[in-house]
Amino acid sequence: MMFLNGITWLLVFQLAGEVAVRLLDWPVPGPVLGMLMLFIVLLVARQVPASLDTASTGLLAHLSLLFVPAGVGIMVHADRLLAEWLPIVAVLLVTTLLTMLFTTGVMLLASRWLAPGYQREGQSHD
Repeated sequence: MMFLNGITWLLVFQLAGEVAVRLLDWPVPGPVLGMLMLFIVLLVARQVPASLDTASTGLLAHLSLLFVPAGVGIMVHADRLLAEWLPIVAVLLVTTLLTMLFTTGVMLLASRWLAPGYQREGQSHD
């Protein structure tokens, strides 16, 4: 019963995200917004309900099964992928590079901000 209650939590937040995205006409996937909403609720609550912990642990244990539909999709659309391989590879390379650069920038800012003795502008060492 704990697993079922946890899955229900996840599906309720997914539904809330879908409804919010459609009502607000936002260009964000509903499940992403729903998980962000769940994350905020869990931050405010400062604890994870046991049922949600049970469900998420169970789903993570079988995460590899969720890649089966993607693999089937690749096999079904193999001809299209072969026909359009150059733009696909170009986009993958550019977006990977941009992601790496952005992540590096965030890490540099975060490490500088969290470094001992770091002082923001306008602050004194009183």
